[in-house]
Amino acid sequence: MDPHEGQPMTHEVGNRTFFVADVEPLDVDGVRTVEVGTAAWLVAFVALLPFYGRLEESGNLWWLWTCLAGFGFGLLGLEYCRRRRNRRTVLADPEV
Repeated sequence: MDPHEGQPMTHEVGNRTFFVADVEPLDVDGVRTVEVGTAAWLVAFVALLPFYGRLEESGNLWWLWTCLAGFGFGLLGLEYCRRRRNRRTVLADPEV
Protein backbone atom coordinates (compact mmCIF):
# COMPACT_ATOMS: atom_id res chain seq x y z
CA MET A 1 0.00 0.00 0.00
CA ASP A 2 1.36 3.41 -1.00
CA PRO A 3 1.63 5.74 2.01
CA HIS A 4 0.58 8.71 -0.19
CA GLU A 5 -2.53 6.96 -1.49
CA GLY A 6 -5.64 8.99 -0.75
CA GLN A 7 -3.65 12.08 0.17
CA PRO A 8 -4.41 15.38 -1.59
CA MET A 9 -2.00 16.75 -4.18
CA THR A 10 0.13 19.68 -3.08
CA HIS A 11 1.41 22.63 -5.07
CA GLU A 12 4.13 24.85 -3.72
CA VAL A 13 4.12 28.44 -4.92
CA GLY A 14 6.77 30.60 -3.33
CA ASN A 15 6.70 29.93 0.39
CA ARG A 16 3.05 28.73 0.36
CA THR A 17 1.75 25.18 0.02
CA PHE A 18 -1.66 24.60 -1.54
CA PHE A 19 -3.58 21.34 -1.19
CA VAL A 20 -5.76 20.12 -4.06
CA ALA A 21 -8.29 17.46 -3.14
CA ASP A 22 -9.44 15.01 -5.78
CA VAL A 23 -13.20 15.65 -5.60
CA GLU A 24 -15.89 16.15 -8.20
CA PRO A 25 -17.53 19.57 -8.46
CA LEU A 26 -21.00 19.76 -6.94
CA ASP A 27 -22.80 21.55 -9.77
CA VAL A 28 -21.14 21.10 -13.14
CA ASP A 29 -23.89 22.57 -15.31
CA GLY A 30 -24.98 25.46 -13.06
CA VAL A 31 -28.70 24.68 -13.19
CA ARG A 32 -29.14 24.30 -9.44
CA THR A 33 -27.10 27.43 -8.74
CA VAL A 34 -29.22 29.52 -11.13
CA GLU A 35 -32.42 28.03 -9.69
CA VAL A 36 -31.44 29.06 -6.16
CA GLY A 37 -30.42 32.55 -7.27
CA THR A 38 -33.64 33.04 -9.23
CA ALA A 39 -35.71 31.88 -6.27
CA ALA A 40 -33.83 34.30 -3.99
CA TRP A 41 -34.68 37.24 -6.29
CA LEU A 42 -38.34 36.19 -6.29
CA VAL A 43 -38.43 35.89 -2.49
CA ALA A 44 -36.84 39.35 -2.19
CA PHE A 45 -39.43 40.81 -4.59
CA VAL A 46 -42.35 39.30 -2.66
CA ALA A 47 -40.82 40.39 0.66
CA LEU A 48 -40.58 44.01 -0.55
CA LEU A 49 -44.13 44.20 -1.93
CA PRO A 50 -45.76 45.12 1.42
CA PHE A 51 -43.35 48.07 1.65
CA TYR A 52 -44.26 49.52 -1.77
CA GLY A 53 -45.51 52.83 -0.34
CA ARG A 54 -42.58 53.26 2.01
CA LEU A 55 -40.11 52.48 -0.77
CA GLU A 56 -41.81 54.98 -3.06
CA GLU A 57 -41.73 57.73 -0.41
CA SER A 58 -38.04 57.21 0.31
CA GLY A 59 -37.04 57.06 -3.36
CA ASN A 60 -35.98 53.42 -3.11
CA LEU A 61 -38.66 51.90 -5.32
CA TRP A 62 -35.88 50.75 -7.62
CA TRP A 63 -35.13 48.00 -5.06
CA LEU A 64 -38.41 46.33 -5.96
CA TRP A 65 -37.81 46.55 -9.70
CA THR A 66 -34.24 45.33 -9.32
CA CYS A 67 -35.57 42.18 -7.65
CA LEU A 68 -38.08 41.70 -10.46
CA ALA A 69 -35.37 42.19 -13.09
CA GLY A 70 -33.11 39.72 -11.24
CA PHE A 71 -35.90 37.17 -11.29
CA GLY A 72 -36.53 37.73 -15.01
CA PHE A 73 -32.86 37.45 -15.93
CA GLY A 74 -32.64 34.39 -13.71
CA LEU A 75 -35.39 32.71 -15.75
CA LEU A 76 -33.45 33.48 -18.94
CA GLY A 77 -30.27 32.12 -17.37
CA LEU A 78 -32.09 29.02 -16.18
CA GLU A 79 -33.31 28.26 -19.69
CA TYR A 80 -29.79 28.81 -21.03
CA CYS A 81 -28.24 26.47 -18.44
CA ARG A 82 -30.86 23.78 -19.03
CA ARG A 83 -30.29 23.88 -22.80
CA ARG A 84 -26.52 23.74 -22.27
CA ARG A 85 -26.90 20.76 -19.91
CA ASN A 86 -29.14 18.93 -22.39
CA ARG A 87 -26.76 19.66 -25.26
CA ARG A 88 -23.77 18.39 -23.27
CA THR A 89 -25.71 15.23 -22.43
CA VAL A 90 -26.47 14.60 -26.10
CA LEU A 91 -22.87 15.22 -27.13
CA ALA A 92 -21.55 12.93 -24.39
CA ASP A 93 -23.91 10.08 -25.25
CA PRO A 94 -25.30 10.32 -28.81
CA GLU A 95 -27.64 7.34 -28.23
CA VAL A 96 -29.76 9.28 -25.69
